[in-house]
Amino acid sequence: MLKILGLGNALVDIMIMLPNDELLIEKGLPKGSMHHVGRSVVDDLLLRTLNLKRELTSGGSAANAIHGLARLGISTAFIGKIGPDDLGNIFYLDMINSGISPQLLHTSTETGTAVAFITPDSERTFAVFLGAALELTASDLLEDHFKGFDLLHIEGYLAQNHHLIKTAVKMAKAAGMKVSLDLASYNVVEDNLEFLHGIVKNYVDIVFANEEEASAFTGLEPELAVSSLALHCEVAIVKTGAKGSLIKSGESLYTIGIIPTTVIDSTGAGDLYAAGFLHGYLNKLPLQKCGQAGAILSGNVIRHIGAKIPAEFWPGIIAEIENL
Repeated sequence: MLKILGLGNALVDIMIMLPNDELLIEKGLPKGSMHHVGRSVVDDLLLRTLNLKRELTSGGSAANAIHGLARLGISTAFIGKIGPDDLGNIFYLDMINSGISPQLLHTSTETGTAVAFITPDSERTFAVFLGAALELTASDLLEDHFKGFDLLHIEGYLAQNHHLIKTAVKMAKAAGMKVSLDLASYNVVEDNLEFLHGIVKNYVDIVFANEEEASAFTGLEPELAVSSLALHCEVAIVKTGAKGSLIKSGESLYTIGIIPTTVIDSTGAGDLYAAGFLHGYLNKLPLQKCGQAGAILSGNVIRHIGAKIPAEFWPGIIAEIENL
């Protein structure tokens, strides 16, 4: 059976619908970005938006992708760190209920939180208090974590911890695994550019990026960026929003469209695209069909608030992917 291991920040997302951009501007949160903030900032933001609609769900980029893969029938596990609180319990139980093996580490620090602001244009902006997630270190990783898995999927949000990522990819390669990396956020790429260049070149087989991340990594527009990325890994994917995505492997370039949909919230679109693509990749589908599987999942998650597709929609989605 195919098995995928995720490594990332174990967070609980608080999704809040904003009526306009005023709060983001006031708090210095560039739209579409992810910024690390202190607990007091999170508390202030939650207080300021107390009268607005909100939803709470387990999150984190790699965890979202792993949830999608589990729904598609892939055997999955996830490594992250949580605290001894209600949020940590929410995260743990969501993994169990989704059929994911939670290889979670524990600390006395409170579980991390991501406040996700969704503006009327469906863009999302994150204010993240990492909490316990920040305490995940290279010394937490064991060789046994990686045994028996086919692929390690890492979120770029971990890039501030160079030793953790480098240790993880080395252990994965020693275990004979493929490695995929989602670059996660343009500002994370900008802050860790030299390190990420080295990781992609030396360890990564599949890299996912959106237009802004690809531009931050290469300094190029999407078509040139995907070709530049593909020089250093087996498969490069650049997601181009409403235009779809570009996939490059060797000399082959594929342009993938989107599925018709109504956009409510773009949170999780990239994570679920990765889930669909990796499902196809491990099942040895042609790369174009891997991209189509990614488009099906990303097109479905943006119809709903949050980074999860409701359970009742999965049978139809699975049937669509099986038809590929």
